[in-house]
Amino acid sequence: MRVLVTGATGYIGGRLAPRLLESGHQVRCLVRDPGKLDQDPWRAGVEVFQGDILDPATLNEALEGCDVAYYLVHSMDGVGSFAERDRTGAENFRKAAEHAGIKRIVYLGGMGSGDELSEHLSSRHEVGRILADGPTPVTELRAAVIIGSGSVSFEMLRYLTEVLPVMVTPRWVRTRCQPIAIHDVLGILIGVLDDATDADHVYEIGGPDVLEYEQMMRIYAEEAGLPRRLIVPVPVLSPKLSSHWVGLVTPIPAGIAKPLVDSLRNEVVVRDQASYEYHPDELLSYRAAVRRALATSEELDVPTRWSDASAGPARPSPSDPDWSGGTLYHDRREVRTNAEPADVFWAFSRIGGANGYYGFDWAWRLRGLVDSLVGGVGLRRGRRHPEELRKGEALDFWRVAAVEPDRRLLLHAEMRLPGEAWLEFRADGEGSNVVLSQTAYFQPRGLLGRLYWAVLIPFHAVIFRLMAERIAVAAEERSEVRSQHEISGSSLSNE
Repeated sequence: MRVLVTGATGYIGGRLAPRLLESGHQVRCLVRDPGKLDQDPWRAGVEVFQGDILDPATLNEALEGCDVAYYLVHSMDGVGSFAERDRTGAENFRKAAEHAGIKRIVYLGGMGSGDELSEHLSSRHEVGRILADGPTPVTELRAAVIIGSGSVSFEMLRYLTEVLPVMVTPRWVRTRCQPIAIHDVLGILIGVLDDATDADHVYEIGGPDVLEYEQMMRIYAEEAGLPRRLIVPVPVLSPKLSSHWVGLVTPIPAGIAKPLVDSLRNEVVVRDQASYEYHPDELLSYRAAVRRALATSEELDVPTRWSDASAGPARPSPSDPDWSGGTLYHDRREVRTNAEPADVFWAFSRIGGANGYYGFDWAWRLRGLVDSLVGGVGLRRGRRHPEELRKGEALDFWRVAAVEPDRRLLLHAEMRLPGEAWLEFRADGEGSNVVLSQTAYFQPRGLLGRLYWAVLIPFHAVIFRLMAERIAVAAEERSEVRSQHEISGSSLSNE
């Protein structure tokens, strides 16, 4: 079949597209920023269309000629009303699918039942109803917690369990849940393509285990080799307080954590296990899913993470023409080095995560802590891989805005700031005449933004200078090691 995957730069879509290719389907991806797919190994095998579900004019061409469309988008980003945006997006997509003659829409939503669903789960169900309110048949898969390396549920569980040996928790730790492995979710998403009927279907999908969240945290601790965790539920932690607590301890910002935490009070258990034609004993147990996720993380084989998706349009860049005439401060450091451009790129593209920032790591950690305390993302998102970066993915409190291999890296700041900020690295020149350029840009917002930059000038003078110098040193050391290996290899071949 020819299938359209929306949300192809997100956690589910970025894993589904290559699986569909492996299954022999023709894949078309609808994304806001096509550049985010450039470094994916499966990019050459798919068609890419630029568009946005909130912009109806961009949908028709992408859907034209497709048999099935996967609806895998969500507008929850901690800003504004995600429910309203999701409602509008679903209505736009339903109309465009009808116009294009799509045979079926496959939608991955959220599980839950009853009249007191959280805003998040209510919105997920509403999107399914809107998509089905038209002539195009819809298959809605309702999942509970999806367990896999990089998923928002797994990362929240991981950080809560690893960081806190003693947890004073809300009552939701006693809520029942039926988690399912990402491996099995992808298999089911592909399996529903075999449905040749013209009827709407709603399937609840879950793994073989029904567990309380407290049990899930204890099992995670066992699989991760952690000491037994002490969990003390208390009735006084509201969803708002819980979300700030989760935002402080985990990589998930409070604005996103709040609707997620609010949903944890709703029991999410499959009511009709036979509603879809699969057997629970063929699916991964929760323990096996955690074990697989941990192994994948340790082997650095994490193709997508929850933080890779961004709900807004492409971010502005300091080089955009419409910034001209505005106030744009910058701090530029240049270091000449005899290292190759590839080695300079290697050195600056390693910053962040466990690698640190080439000095004053305590200051960066302090900045991350302050950001977490005020509801920002902090540093806990880390890196997907210690040395590889892709456009669009998260790196601590940055997002990768541009990557030019062996030449340039541009990071956009996502911490709480009175303005917009970027950090750019470049390796210009060839051979032994290479210049490392490191530039911090800041576009202030109001008087507070200007005061913020002025206060940081003396700190930048020390921290950014040291960073640039140490990046150059690291690059030169790597170039020297590579040269020695090449000389050694040449000597052996001559013998």
